[in-house]
Amino acid sequence: MVLVAILLAVQLIPMARTNPAPTRDVRWDTTATRDLAVRSCADCHSDATAWPWYSHVAPVSWFVINHVNDGRRHLNFSEWNLPQRATFDDVEKNVTSGDMPIWNYVLMHKDAKLTPGETTQLLAGLRATFLQDPPIPRQRQPGTR
Repeated sequence: MVLVAILLAVQLIPMARTNPAPTRDVRWDTTATRDLAVRSCADCHSDATAWPWYSHVAPVSWFVINHVNDGRRHLNFSEWNLPQRATFDDVEKNVTSGDMPIWNYVLMHKDAKLTPGETTQLLAGLRATFLQDPPIPRQRQPGTR
């Protein structure tokens, strides 16, 4: 009973699930690159997040909202006119290592998992996109990486 009461009580803690208006979208090299990025990256790396039902149920919602906010802080395809923390090299490293998309996102979004060919296609398209429409680099603070 106590556990149920606690689970019900934590639902009252307000958590912001936002989708701000885009300030400027990426100018994608092709629609294929855009489609792959939307399918596997955009929920956490844009302001067009599709908030699933479980993102409204605490404590899972805290985890999901934190991941989205963290993803947007590093790279946000909807704010391309603002400084971005991630570079193409960062993106390439995270995608080729299998760190992106994160495993628990793929667990709930099977279509986000890319085949090896799609991964190659996405990275080639992102490389071309970053070259033709580079993001504004974020100024690094002295002593940080």
